[in-house]
Amino acid sequence: MTGKMGRLSVMMFLQYAVWGAWLPLAGRYLSAPAQNGGLGFSGGQIGLILGLAGSIGAIASPFIAGQLADRYFNTERFLGLLLAIGGVIKWVTAGQTGFQAWLYLSILYSVVYMPTLALSNSMAFAHLDNRDQQFPRVRVWGTIGWIAASWIFPMLYLQSQLHVQWMPPFLVGPEKANVTAHLADSLRFSAMISWGYAIFCLFLPKTPPKRDAVEKLAFAKAFRLLREPSFAVLVAASLPISIIHQIYFIQTPPFLSHLGLLDSQIGPAMTIGQFSEIAVMGMLGWMLTRFGFRTVITLGAFAYFARYFLWSLPGLPPSVQVMTQALHGICYACFFAGAFIYADRIAPPDIRNSVQTVFGIIILGGGPVLGGVLSGWLADHYAMSAGGVDFAALWRVTALIGLATAVLFYLFFRERRPAPESTA
Repeated sequence: MTGKMGRLSVMMFLQYAVWGAWLPLAGRYLSAPAQNGGLGFSGGQIGLILGLAGSIGAIASPFIAGQLADRYFNTERFLGLLLAIGGVIKWVTAGQTGFQAWLYLSILYSVVYMPTLALSNSMAFAHLDNRDQQFPRVRVWGTIGWIAASWIFPMLYLQSQLHVQWMPPFLVGPEKANVTAHLADSLRFSAMISWGYAIFCLFLPKTPPKRDAVEKLAFAKAFRLLREPSFAVLVAASLPISIIHQIYFIQTPPFLSHLGLLDSQIGPAMTIGQFSEIAVMGMLGWMLTRFGFRTVITLGAFAYFARYFLWSLPGLPPSVQVMTQALHGICYACFFAGAFIYADRIAPPDIRNSVQTVFGIIILGGGPVLGGVLSGWLADHYAMSAGGVDFAALWRVTALIGLATAVLFYLFFRERRPAPESTA
C-alpha cells in the first residue's frame, strides 16, 4: 500500500469509526424504558432523531460541503473543521435526556457530520489512479473502523472478564450494573474519535478547490447531472433502498434484544455484516469489471430482500437470524459502494464533491427521513398488545421494498461511459 493510499485508508477507518461507535446502539438506548436506563422515546420520536435529523444534514451538504470544498477551501482542512465541531456536539448530546434536546442537537450534528461522508469519498477518488480497483481497497478500511469501534466500546465500557463463545458476538463477559444507561457513553467515545480524526486531517493529501471552474455554483452543475438517464435511475433506486437501510439501523437493535441478546452484545453482533462487507469489498473491483455496475448494484438490492425475508421467518433459530446479517456486506458493498463509484465515474472532475453530496441528499437525506417515518409507523402498526413489535410482519414489508427495487433497477438501468477529464 502506497503512502497516499495508506493515509486515505486511515481516513476511511476513522470516518466510519466515528459513526460505528454510537449508531448501532442508538436505537436500543433511545427506545429502552427509562426505568431500565434508556430514554423511553416512542417509535415516532426515534424516527425523527435518527431519520429527520440526518436528512437535514444531508440536504444541506451540497450547499455547505460540496460548494465550499469544490470552489473555496481545501477539502482536507474543511473536513477537519467539521469533525472538530461534530465531536463537541456529540459530547454535549451524551448528557441530554429530553426529546427536544436530542432532536435539535442531532440535527446540528448531522449538518456538520453528513457532509464529511461525501468529502471523504470525493477526496479518495481525487487521489486514486484507478477508482474502480483502488476505491474498494481504501473504502474497506471504513468497514474495519466501524467494526473496531463497535467492538471496543462494549468491551471497555459495558463488560468485564471477557471470554470466548461460539455464537456472535464471540467475546462476552458479565455486564456492568445499569448497562443500558452506559450506552450514552458511546457518544462520548465517538466524540473522542472525531477529535483524533480532525487532527489526522492535517496529514491528508492536499486537495485544493477548483477555483478556475467555468460553473461557479458547483452544486447547480451537479444537479443537472440528473438529466443523465443512468444517474437518474440510480438515484431513483437509491431512495427506497436507503429507506430500508435506515430501518435496519433503527429496528435491528431492538430486534436483536427481542431475540435474547444482551445490550452489550448488540453492537458487536451487528458487526457480522461489516465482516462480510470486508470480503465483498475485497472482490468489488473484480466484480465491477467482470459483471458491470448494473448486475452488481442489482445484487446489492436483492440482498436487502433476502436478509429481511429471512428475518421475517419466526421459525428460524435466533443464532441463524443473527448470522444472516452477513448479507449486509453484499447489501452495502454492492449497492452503495458500487453506486458511489458509478457517481464519481460519470461526474466531471470540477464537481466531484458536489456530485457525491447531491447523491447523498437521496441516500442520507430523503431516504433516512422517510425511513424514520416508515420505521415509526411500522413499529406502531405492528405493536403487539402484550408489548413489543411483531418483527416478522415488519421485516416482510421491508423485504418487498427491496425485491421491487432490485427488479425495477435491473430493468431500467443502462451504464454510461466515464466523464471526460475536463472542467468545462
